[in-house]
Amino acid sequence: MVTLKQFPRIVFMGSPCFAVPCLQRLVQHYNVVGAVTQPDRPAGRGNQMSSPPVKEVAIQLGLPVIQPHRLSEPTAFNQLKQWQPDLIVVAAFGQILKKNVLDLPHHGCINVHASLLPRWRGAAPIPAAILHGDRETGITIMQMDEGVDTGPILRQRATPILDSDNSLTLSSRLAEIGADLLIETLGDYLNGKIVPQNQNNEKATYAPLLKKEEGELDFNQAAEVLWRKVRAFNPWPSAFTYLEGSRLIIHEASPINIEHNYPIGQTIRYQKKAAIATAKGILELITVQPSGKKPISGTDLLNGYRNWGQVILPHWGSQRKIPQG
Repeated sequence: MVTLKQFPRIVFMGSPCFAVPCLQRLVQHYNVVGAVTQPDRPAGRGNQMSSPPVKEVAIQLGLPVIQPHRLSEPTAFNQLKQWQPDLIVVAAFGQILKKNVLDLPHHGCINVHASLLPRWRGAAPIPAAILHGDRETGITIMQMDEGVDTGPILRQRATPILDSDNSLTLSSRLAEIGADLLIETLGDYLNGKIVPQNQNNEKATYAPLLKKEEGELDFNQAAEVLWRKVRAFNPWPSAFTYLEGSRLIIHEASPINIEHNYPIGQTIRYQKKAAIATAKGILELITVQPSGKKPISGTDLLNGYRNWGQVILPHWGSQRKIPQG
C-alpha cells in the first residue's frame, strides 16, 4: 500500500474557487510540497489587484506558491524540478501543461475536470452543460496528456443539473464532488489498481473560454434557451440586454411557455411580472441589475420603470447600434 512516507511529494496546480476543496483535501491526506496558480490580476471597478483563491488558501496552509504567466518560464520549471514531485494534481489551473512538465513526475499528472468526459472538453464545461440543456454533468479524474482534456479516464461521478442551478451553484457542488472523488481515486491509482480507460473521441464536444459579449440575449431565441443562458452565464459574464441605452443585467429569469403575438423584444407586464417577448414564449425577469445599481427584483423593476410594457428591447437582427455601458 502507498503511504505518506512512501509517496511524499505532490504539487498542486489550480486557480479559482472550484480548485480550493481539492487542495484542502490533498493537504489533509498527502504531502503537498507546493502550489502553482495564476498571477494576481486587477479585478472589480477599482481594478484592485486580486489573488486567485488557490493562492490565498495555499498561503493559509503554509505552502510555497509560484504564479508564472507561463509554465514555460525557466524559473517556473526550475522550481517544479526543485520540488521533485512524484505526482502533479491539476484542477482548473488555466494553462496547458507541456510535455516537459507532464513527464516530470514519476506518476504523471492527473486532472480534476468538471464534466463527464469526453463531453465538454475545454475551459468552460460547467456553463456549456447548462447552456445546452444537459440533464446531468459530473467530475472526471483523468491522466493528462498533451491534448486538451483528451487523456485516459480514471474515474467519473455524475450529478444531476437542477432547474435551480446556475454556473455558480453547480460549480460549488462539483468542487466538493471533485475533492471527494480525487481522494477516493488517488490511493487506488498510486497502487496500480485502476486501469485507465481511453476516451471515445467521436463523442467529444468542446467548451471554449467564454467571452463577455456572449452574455447578450437574443430574443429571436426561445424563452427556454434564454433561461438556460441566464443560468449558464451567472456569475460571469452575466446575461444582459439594453434598456434605453443602458445595460440591464439579468441574474435570474424563468421561461413562460405561452403563445403570444407580441413583437420580439417587447417588454410585457404579465400578471404583475416583468417579462420580455421571445420567439417562443416569454421570459420572466426575476432578478435584474440596472447599470451602476444594485440587483433588484422584477417587481421592483416594474414599479420603478413606468414605461415597461411600452418599450421594445434591442435584439439580434434589429440592425441596432450596440450602446456602450
